[in-house]
Amino acid sequence: PDVVSAFHQLQKLHQQWREIGPVAKELREELWARFKAASTVINKRHQEHFESLKSKEQENLVAKTAICEEIEGIDFDALKTFKDWEEKNKEVIALQDKWKTIGFAPKKSNVKIFERFRAACDVYFNKKSAFYKNIKEEMEKNLELKKALCEKAEALKDSVEWKSTTEKMIALQKEWKTIGSVARKHSDVVWKRFISACDYFFEQKNKNVSSQKSVEQTNLAAKKALIEKINKLDETLSADEALAELKDMMAEWNAIGHVPFKEKDKIYKEYHEAVDSQFDRLKVDQTDRKMQSFRSNLNDMAGEHGKGKLYGEREKLMRMYDRMKNELQTYENNIGFLSISSKGGGGLVKEMERKIEKLKDEMALIIKKIDAIDENLE
Repeated sequence: PDVVSAFHQLQKLHQQWREIGPVAKELREELWARFKAASTVINKRHQEHFESLKSKEQENLVAKTAICEEIEGIDFDALKTFKDWEEKNKEVIALQDKWKTIGFAPKKSNVKIFERFRAACDVYFNKKSAFYKNIKEEMEKNLELKKALCEKAEALKDSVEWKSTTEKMIALQKEWKTIGSVARKHSDVVWKRFISACDYFFEQKNKNVSSQKSVEQTNLAAKKALIEKINKLDETLSADEALAELKDMMAEWNAIGHVPFKEKDKIYKEYHEAVDSQFDRLKVDQTDRKMQSFRSNLNDMAGEHGKGKLYGEREKLMRMYDRMKNELQTYENNIGFLSISSKGGGGLVKEMERKIEKLKDEMALIIKKIDAIDENLE
């Protein structure tokens, strides 16, 4: 039996001993000594058991006090962003989970230490709620500011004062960049409203430039000639020489202006097929290909006064980068959890590591694209 149960049974045995009548005198002392010795062993074990419990409870009190001090010591002034709060929140949740694994403190301290712990947690979560409330209010203000810019852009989109309105539209786009984030559920809607008005104006402006038509035909002929030149790239050149010449031709492509709209997709497809064919032959890696293709797109995207599209592409890339960054953080958190808690989860960990590396590569490519856009906006 366990120590406590043995102790209680011993009390009953002592009661029975007292109730049993006397024994022969010559056996009395021997029997009592034997019974007393057994009782002493049980009583000693019982005492040691409760002393051990008392020591463990004191250790628990020390551990719980340390958790309280850690939560009470949080520097709230240092928590300024969503990321800061998310990281701190994980720490607090981990401390709460740790608390649950610790046993009772001494009886006189148990309630008191729990109330201290709960009060510290309440302070933290109240501060967190206040931060998120303030951010929500700020996002609502940003939404109103962006809606106001939408109204201004919509009021200008039908203007035929091309030069002055272009300057105003670009000014609105720059102002848009200075306004902070809005709630995700509104972000795409308000952006599409704004950029639609900007794009409409610039499209109408481009259509109005009649002289552009003849220029576009000249550009089309130049691009066709360049595609033929790419297809006939000298195969006797070394890989480095051929790649350098190919990049020069791609730069030449970027320098050529717009082609007629109805020919745009077709000529662009032919160009990329020619470039990809040479890339395959020269064994150019995919990241470099994507950047070369992206730079080729920038010129067509911008047009003569089409910086609005560049700003739009930049904001889209920034949103993609933020989404990937959040996704990367989730994967890194998950892989940490799998590494610690999973048994036989090696396959899952490897798959997660593959996804993490892929995300990092994609994020690095996005940064390169944003830098390329910024070069075109200067």
